[in-house]
Amino acid sequence: MNELFPIFLKMHEIRTLLVGAGPVGLEKLQAILKSSPRARVEVVAQEADEETQAFIAQHDTITLHRKAFEESDLDGKDLVILATNNAALNERIRTFAEERHILLNVADKPDLCNFYLGSVVQKGNLKLGISTNGKSPTMAKRLKEFFNDILPEEIDETLQLMQEYRNQLKGDFRHKVETLNAHTREFIHDRAD
Repeated sequence: MNELFPIFLKMHEIRTLLVGAGPVGLEKLQAILKSSPRARVEVVAQEADEETQAFIAQHDTITLHRKAFEESDLDGKDLVILATNNAALNERIRTFAEERHILLNVADKPDLCNFYLGSVVQKGNLKLGISTNGKSPTMAKRLKEFFNDILPEEIDETLQLMQEYRNQLKGDFRHKVETLNAHTREFIHDRAD
């Protein structure tokens, strides 16, 4: 059973540290910035490949520190992502992060993580997160493709209309929920026909 609790973070309001600036580090940066273009990320790496450096240069919310990791790099951080292939360094950083109660993701090492980066489907304001509990990233990718294909681009327009409708509703919370549920059932039913 998947016991993960899904949340959506306001990445521009928290401080993120990424350790590693190779191809995996670039993949993590691209995933973060695609979903959260204003995310603030500090990258620590002794070496950074050219593609990662070019990506960082295009984003003023990313800072690259070309140096070895030090424990003080965790100061003020809320979230840490490790994209290194150095098992000893990863374990050391994990210990520091646990002591400081900082959320940690280690690329391709689910046992070291206390959160995962799932597949994301986005259509305007609608965002779906997909998790297979680390069992099959390939399945998550296929589901992402499926939902990208099946969800219409107009869904964002529908969300705007629903917000306007919700703002016009009178009555208590229960009445509003029942009314909105009935309306969304009609929307989904019409789409299925």
